Amino acid sequence: MDTHSHAPDGESADERIVAALLAKGRLKDADLARARRLQDETGGGLLTLLTRLGLVSERDHAEACAEVLDLPLVSTKDAPELPPEGVALTLKFMKQFAVCPIADSESIVDVVLADPQDAYTLDAVRLATGRDVRPHVALRSEIDDLIERWYGQGRSAMGAIVETAEGETGGDLEDVEHLRDLASEAPVIRLVNLVIQRAVELRASDIHIEPFENRLKVRYRVDGVLIEGESPPANLTAAVISRIKIMAKLNIAERRLPQDGRIMLRVQGKELDLRVSTMPTAHGESVVMRLLDRETVVFDFKRLGFTDHFLPQFQKVLDQPHGILLVTGPTGSGKTTTLYTALSKLNTADVKIITVEDPVEYQLEGINQIQAKPQIGLDFAHALRSIVRQDPDIIMIGEMRDLETARIAIQSALTGHLVLSTLHTNNAAGGITRLLDMGVEDYLLTSTINGILAQRLVRRLEPTHAERYAASPEQIDKFGLRRYQPDGEIHLYRARGSALAPTGYLGRTTIMEFLVMNDELRRAVMRHAGMGELEQLARDAGMRTMYEDGIAKALAGETTIEEVLRVTEDA
Repeated sequence: MDTHSHAPDGESADERIVAALLAKGRLKDADLARARRLQDETGGGLLTLLTRLGLVSERDHAEACAEVLDLPLVSTKDAPELPPEGVALTLKFMKQFAVCPIADSESIVDVVLADPQDAYTLDAVRLATGRDVRPHVALRSEIDDLIERWYGQGRSAMGAIVETAEGETGGDLEDVEHLRDLASEAPVIRLVNLVIQRAVELRASDIHIEPFENRLKVRYRVDGVLIEGESPPANLTAAVISRIKIMAKLNIAERRLPQDGRIMLRVQGKELDLRVSTMPTAHGESVVMRLLDRETVVFDFKRLGFTDHFLPQFQKVLDQPHGILLVTGPTGSGKTTTLYTALSKLNTADVKIITVEDPVEYQLEGINQIQAKPQIGLDFAHALRSIVRQDPDIIMIGEMRDLETARIAIQSALTGHLVLSTLHTNNAAGGITRLLDMGVEDYLLTSTINGILAQRLVRRLEPTHAERYAASPEQIDKFGLRRYQPDGEIHLYRARGSALAPTGYLGRTTIMEFLVMNDELRRAVMRHAGMGELEQLARDAGMRTMYEDGIAKALAGETTIEEVLRVTEDA
């Protein structure tokens, strides 16, 4: 049946929204062709089909509808506590067509709906209420939550799935076959998919699933901070974890040893690459999944938070024909992304680039990437020896973990290669002392290291809701803000939550310090000067510390002082 028979422009509205999604790059031509073929077989609306197949995310769908049809996009989280009294629509109708009344007056009913281009739904509401209908657009999942909150039994999506799963968990949990059957049950599959989908909606970088004595805990890392999510019930612990292990092609019978695997998935129109790690704990296996969203990674220095004051000197070190450039910082501080960005800038037809990583995080066109496999003897040092015979111009090493790797890297730099690598140290000057502690000779360090970049990630303020306030005299004194702004009133910013960003932060940016080797520093390294002295010399030569870079970004309204203090040790 053609649902658009009421709407003279219904078809064209569908097509206009699809065209907008294509133009924005939110929908791929190949995916559209697949959906059209399926539509020919099954009928139904094209847009509904695209969302149901996960080829378009709910948010992109809603934004495109709102833009093309010129309707307001609302968040149902701001809806009142109770539903409007004078509108009676059946629960079945609201659920089937993803529509919900949010306000009413004598002559008008305000409704939120997921498919505003579908005139049939609006006509039906108009007939049922005998009033004019004013449409607003919202995300389908949010409308479902609102209908459940107002008219349902107060269950969440996870609660609804769990109810259907009750009573199916009996049997022997030690029996692998039984576990495999349990993990293949529809409710468990839907639960795991829901956990992953939540992570995508929250823009999380990691999902932690941790079993405790009488509960299973699910936490998401969003912009570097862990938040707790809704958890499946404890009696499904074994089934949920086995399901993830099956997806990651791990051995579900082995529960005493850590395992690693990966899952390739499409969720809400995004190509996701999940790296899965399991670890035996006292109450079962703890699972952490790292989400790599291949489409949102942008290798662009400006977007990473490199300022104009900073980029030229970094670019200058990158352009040197040989030597070592190190990026340092703790785990999860964006070192790899910075190196990939540097590589994508250096990646031209006239240079050969080889990387050895563990694991290869993003695949880059035109770069030879080697995955280290220590279990078969292919560790960094081993791979590096062979790489040099492959005649590369630029070598990237995932991490300098030991003296042997550092030695070969230095040898490669001495023989005319540009070497990029990472180190786990807290600041830039610490990179030099760490290499000396490892046992690298000082004269080799001074002749090969060109620059050391130290970085941290801070959460970026969501600019439209951030609150500007005047800094107090105590703050100006404590953080030395006058250094950055000699006169006039000094303003800082506070995070304010909104529907778009509940925490007030959206995404992250980098704060950094860059130590460039000069003759003064070389002499200090030769006499094994301490970290404090090396840092002071670098600052005399014009290095801005991470803390200073952070304060400057806080004054510019990119982040807050609290974030800078959270990640730097100068606090």
